[in-house]
Amino acid sequence: MARRAVMTLFSGPADPWSHRARLVLAEKGITIDVVSAEVGHLPEDLLDLNPYHSLPTLVDRDLVLYDSRVIIDYLDERFPHPPLMPIDPVTRAQFRVALYRLERDWYAMATDIQADPQGKTAEHARKLLGEAISASAEVFRAKPFFLSEEFSLVDASIAPILWRLPFYGIELPPQAQPIVKYMNSIFARPAFRASLSAIERSMRH
Repeated sequence: MARRAVMTLFSGPADPWSHRARLVLAEKGITIDVVSAEVGHLPEDLLDLNPYHSLPTLVDRDLVLYDSRVIIDYLDERFPHPPLMPIDPVTRAQFRVALYRLERDWYAMATDIQADPQGKTAEHARKLLGEAISASAEVFRAKPFFLSEEFSLVDASIAPILWRLPFYGIELPPQAQPIVKYMNSIFARPAFRASLSAIERSMRH
C-alpha cells in the first residue's frame, strides 16, 4: 500500500469550504495528499480524527484541523510564500472581519442552498445571496483583488462562492459588471483552475 503523505487534506469535491482550502494550496504551490470525501461516507481514519465528522479536515503529522478558516490561516503561516494576508495589523484585522462576514453571510446562504436546492429556505437564501453579492459591486471596482493589489485569503474565500452562482441559480444584474470582471480575472488564474474538482468544473459547463 502506498504510504500517505505527511500532510493530508480531506476535501469535499462540491463543498465551497473545502474548495477555498484547495485554492490556498494551489496558490501557494503546496503539494499534499488531497483525499476526496463526502459527509456521510467519510473514511474511517477521518472519523477517528475529527469529532465533528466535517469537511475539510487537514492532518499534518499529529495536528488535526477541522475548521475551514483555521486551515487556511495555518497554511498561510506554515507556507509563508507567497503571503496571503497583509503584514500591517490594521489591514490584517480588516481582512479578518471580511472573512468573518463572508462566512456568516455568503457561506451560510450557500450552505442553505446546497442543503435543499428546491426548498423554501434555499429560495430565500438564493435571493439574499444574489442581493448581497450585487450590493458589493463598488468594492470590487476599487482594486484588482478584494480591497487589495494582491490575491489574499479573502479572494480565496470569495472565489468558490462566485464560481457556484450558475449552479445555485443566481444571475447577477447588469450593475454587477465589476464583479463579473473580477470573476473573469480570478477564474483565469492557473491556481484557480488547478483547485477545481471534476464536479466543480461541471458547475459552469
